[in-house]
Amino acid sequence: MRGNNIVLVAGVHGLSGKAAAIAWSKVPDTKVYGLSRREAELPQGVEGITLDLLDRDDVERKLSGLADVTHIVFAAYIEKPCAAERSQVNVAILKNLVEVVEKASPALRHVTFYQGGKAYGSDLGPFKTPAREDDPRLMSPNFYYDQEDFLRRAQAGKPWRWTALRPEGVIGYATGNPMNLGVAIAVYATISKELGLPLRFPGSPEAYRALYQVSSADILAQATVWAGVTPAARNDIFNITNGDQFRWQHMWPRIARMFDMETADPVPMPLASYMADKAGLWSAIVAKYGLQDTPYDSLVSWNFADFIFNSGFDNVASTIKARKAGFGACIDSENMFDAFFADLRARKVIPA
Repeated sequence: MRGNNIVLVAGVHGLSGKAAAIAWSKVPDTKVYGLSRREAELPQGVEGITLDLLDRDDVERKLSGLADVTHIVFAAYIEKPCAAERSQVNVAILKNLVEVVEKASPALRHVTFYQGGKAYGSDLGPFKTPAREDDPRLMSPNFYYDQEDFLRRAQAGKPWRWTALRPEGVIGYATGNPMNLGVAIAVYATISKELGLPLRFPGSPEAYRALYQVSSADILAQATVWAGVTPAARNDIFNITNGDQFRWQHMWPRIARMFDMETADPVPMPLASYMADKAGLWSAIVAKYGLQDTPYDSLVSWNFADFIFNSGFDNVASTIKARKAGFGACIDSENMFDAFFADLRARKVIPA
């Protein structure tokens, strides 16, 4: 690995961006800058730059003076109500960042960006499994494809390279990042326990029995560093998951034990509806146990959890391509959940 890495992480306050910033900051002779529209606490060793990636002038003002950037990690995302709008805005923020940095920094060597299950149609319904990176594309618009196509065009004839990583259900913690399945489970379990209820799986019977997979934010971060320094990862796409699969019907009782709770028969229960009136209860739990006072609506996206818990089809991606290219990190998903909930307790996000 060449020394003196200067890494820009866009979306540093998100799950994937924060984990990537931490992983890169541990690499010797590496300086990490975290880019974000909002100010929040940054990991140790990461210097923050507040900017709006949609504002090209702002990007140029803030980044044109950085002449030695070697790596970009693109974990930024802007939600929009329809696919065409999502594609337009998310290509724009990637384009603004890459074009400004490559002009200012001849040292640029690599761009890593994240895709996901939408590349295979997991948001649309049942799809071919195990999903492979060479599976044919779906009909556009799809912002993953459009970002990838932009990078392919922009990189042609240039000395830098790119890598796309495709995780699923990233599990990690970041402040004010509600699209987080792990935190949704933890808050749902905490509220159920406070009400004296068993931990029921709240989704569909089909989802309860289907195969699912998740990606530890730490595993994804390791893959991000690997992609940035490994010739075999250049200009290619890799699925990155924990390396195993599970069915909620088997994992759910184990998660219940992690909270010292009993289980009961699953009942399809839209969390977006049944958790909508629990802000007051959560405030009481925060006060009772001395937890972080994170606004309830910034803590969890119940709609996101409902989507996962009602996806009644197998969601499995092959990771053999990454393994053949040299990335072999993996973790047992049960152990990951156990460690994740312990971390939330240590951070005082949920009661100890």
